Amino acid sequence: MSQHPTSGQVKSKVNAVMKRAFDLFFASLVTVLLLSWLVPLIALLIKLDSRGPVFFKQLRTGKDGKPFYCLKFRSMRTSADADSRQASRGDSRITKLGAFMRKTSIDELPQFFNVLKGEMSVVGPRPHMLRHTEDYAKVIENFMERHLVTPGITGWAQVEGHRGETKETAAMEKRVNADIFYIRNWSFLLDLKIVLLTIRQAIRGNENAF
Repeated sequence: MSQHPTSGQVKSKVNAVMKRAFDLFFASLVTVLLLSWLVPLIALLIKLDSRGPVFFKQLRTGKDGKPFYCLKFRSMRTSADADSRQASRGDSRITKLGAFMRKTSIDELPQFFNVLKGEMSVVGPRPHMLRHTEDYAKVIENFMERHLVTPGITGWAQVEGHRGETKETAAMEKRVNADIFYIRNWSFLLDLKIVLLTIRQAIRGNENAF
């Protein structure tokens, strides 16, 4: 793999406009048809399930390394280490409702608001916590190449099964390689494929989501 970062086809002017137009169309569609009624329902269920806010926001690394607040439905009990410790299998912080939302990726739906704001894309490399970005950038070659484009709600790495807690550097390297493959081989059809595969995974439930 080349040591010189490249954002491939994603940042060409025509493709960038096409991708942003798709983001705005798809995010607006989801917001009007789904989130308009689902957010109040999920908010009620979260409040009945556990104490704490409806939404969880966390600083993540965005495009060009710029931090932004990534939104989620809160799936854990409030704790002091929420911004520093990854969720793990059997994590006692995860609520009963939270376990269902994480398995079906419902907890990620508020990120469509991030898409409308231009902080995220529907498809792209998943954004990491700031501390994890710093740690992995030190040990994984080309890690920062994934930050040359806007991060996504879902991505090629996720539909390929590289999701969930990463305890070993080798596991993160596979995820990064998948992200870089996506960046260098981007096409509108690839984005559509990833969206459809993500919907299928959400319906089936993802065993790596916990």
